[in-house]
Amino acid sequence: MHEDYNKIVLLAKFFKTFQFIKMKIKNFIITLALMIGSSIGTEAQKIAVVDINEVLSSLPEYQNAQAELDKIAAEWRQEIAQEFDKIKSLYNKFQAEQVLLSSDDKNRKEEEIIKKEGEVREMQKAKFGPEGALFKKRQEMVSPIQEKVFAAIESYAADRGYDIIFDKGGATGLLFANAEYDKTADLKKRLNIK
Repeated sequence: MHEDYNKIVLLAKFFKTFQFIKMKIKNFIITLALMIGSSIGTEAQKIAVVDINEVLSSLPEYQNAQAELDKIAAEWRQEIAQEFDKIKSLYNKFQAEQVLLSSDDKNRKEEEIIKKEGEVREMQKAKFGPEGALFKKRQEMVSPIQEKVFAAIESYAADRGYDIIFDKGGATGLLFANAEYDKTADLKKRLNIK
């Protein structure tokens, strides 16, 4: 009876593996069919790939802007580190004096340390947060350079007859698309959106 059970388990594992392989083959065939179908539909389109990071990092003005941003960030990091050192010093002083302080004085010192730490964290957020000063400075310095590169990409696409240009790095994605392939208006019309 035990042998029959082992045979059943082995047979079940075989069928499970077979189904897995069957599913993988099916997915492969579907993917292959989609690739062949999409390549047939895109034969008339000219597509190019550009490494936008390589282009940007090769521009002297981008390198200068990046160096300036790095310098500013390093100064701000140092300023914040000094403030955290002051807080650490306050905390160490508090630890040393704690046994001599009354309960009220302990609470007052703890609140003072917590308040200063909160202020430094706010300063850190104001400088390095998602909408912080460094982000704004980066936009101010780098946006004109990026716009120059995107204009060059558009011009290149128009001159060479490219319909679509993708970013090889993948961070930006689609860099240029011929307006004739933008079907947003058609979709809005279909959905009765004005």
